[in-house]
Amino acid sequence: MARPVRPLSARARILGAILAVACIGLAIVGSVTFLVQRERVLNEVTDRLDTQTERLITVAGGEQAPTDASGSGATTASENLDVEDFTSVQDYLYTAVARLVPARNEAALAIIDGKARYRPSTLSGFDISGNQQLIDRVVAETADGTSRTGTAVTDQGSLRYIAIPVSMAGDPQTGIYVRAIDLGAELSPVTAAITTYSLAAIVMVGAIGFVGWFVAGRLLSPIRDLRDAADAITLDDMSPRLAPQGNDDISDLTRTVNSMLDRLEGSVDVQRQLLDDVRHELKTPITIVRGHLELMDPSDAADVASTREIGIAELDRMTRLVDDIDLLATVEGDGFTMTEVDLAALTSRIGELVAVIPGHAWSVESVADGRIEGDSDRLLQAWLQLADNAAKYTPDGGRIELGSSLDASGARLWVADHGPGIPPASRHRIFRRFDRAQGARSVGGSGLGLAIVDAIAKGHGGLCQVTDTPGGGATFTIHLPLPTAELPAPVRAGDVVMQREAAG
Repeated sequence: MARPVRPLSARARILGAILAVACIGLAIVGSVTFLVQRERVLNEVTDRLDTQTERLITVAGGEQAPTDASGSGATTASENLDVEDFTSVQDYLYTAVARLVPARNEAALAIIDGKARYRPSTLSGFDISGNQQLIDRVVAETADGTSRTGTAVTDQGSLRYIAIPVSMAGDPQTGIYVRAIDLGAELSPVTAAITTYSLAAIVMVGAIGFVGWFVAGRLLSPIRDLRDAADAITLDDMSPRLAPQGNDDISDLTRTVNSMLDRLEGSVDVQRQLLDDVRHELKTPITIVRGHLELMDPSDAADVASTREIGIAELDRMTRLVDDIDLLATVEGDGFTMTEVDLAALTSRIGELVAVIPGHAWSVESVADGRIEGDSDRLLQAWLQLADNAAKYTPDGGRIELGSSLDASGARLWVADHGPGIPPASRHRIFRRFDRAQGARSVGGSGLGLAIVDAIAKGHGGLCQVTDTPGGGATFTIHLPLPTAELPAPVRAGDVVMQREAAG
């Protein structure tokens, strides 16, 4: 079976994109520079030809404007060599070739009756007298007596030329004065500059690639660390974290991932603790039911009836436990509908509900006037749970107070009982699942009531605390922040326990 093709790494793709952009940019800059310099040189060549030939006069058909071989016009020659001073075309062209000495990369030639006749004796230029291809071309182009300019590609290279026909009354000979410039030689500095630029560009691309490889690796190192940390995380060990460095986007990503890992670890810890607690709590009713069933005498109707009652009671307790677990999972899953809550209306409602709980004297001591942001149903549920918890631990006929208050620090919903109270050493763990204070507070229930209250309070950005009631007993208070207050940052499950221990 063929192995799948491994895609390019992010590091290679980033470097490839950088190099592609650099190459395109350098190519565009080099091409534009070359074209501009080439056009400048060509214009200078044309200007030189026009300037040099202004010293000649075309006598065929009067003064004529030199015409480009492609059909475009050129400048008109002016009379510097007076044709009236000469008696023949041959003398005129001889003088013109002798006087108009070609510069470097230039050539001059006098053609009489289609054949090369005179060329400069100076060595400053180059010789085109043997370039029959150019001679035949200019003879054909000037047959109508019109001056021509053009570019010819010959064995001597690319030549930019101007050809001026010369005729004289009384002289049957016809002549052509040709001036040519070697474009290859003129463009050689530009070509050399572009070659140097190309070599420098190649070196620059190599340097960009070398530096970019290490820079990309440096930038992507946090992502590799993230991958390694993710590979190292297991259900047994979720402690690996990344070390954020700097204050850029990747550092922000590192901190976000660490926060996510904190939440995941806290969630796993909570779920693991919940499973352990549920397993422990379910063992007791299952053991009780199984033990009574094993010891039951089927022939004894009274024993069967007693065992049945015990089994149903334990199953009811298991049902309540499952319902409380489902409720706790709901409130811990952020299932809240946040709206404006009228504290006065909420307090009046809780007063109406607790009044029907028998065996105690209920009283509303204070009513807050104001509004907060929250889920009124969940807050009412948590407050009722505190009231039910107070009723369990307060002797029959005892007094239980409740109330609400609001100030600049936030809102408080409280319930105060006059039972045995909670020792300070036990206050840090009463909000844990299935955990209760020792001694007189060991009463029936699933052990999830205060955990549900704590989850609802934290879901609103607040907390639940327990303090002593003056005269004896315990006061449970739900602290809720104002809408403008900043919500606390998320904490890990272990940190929550440490905070509770510190508060206790």
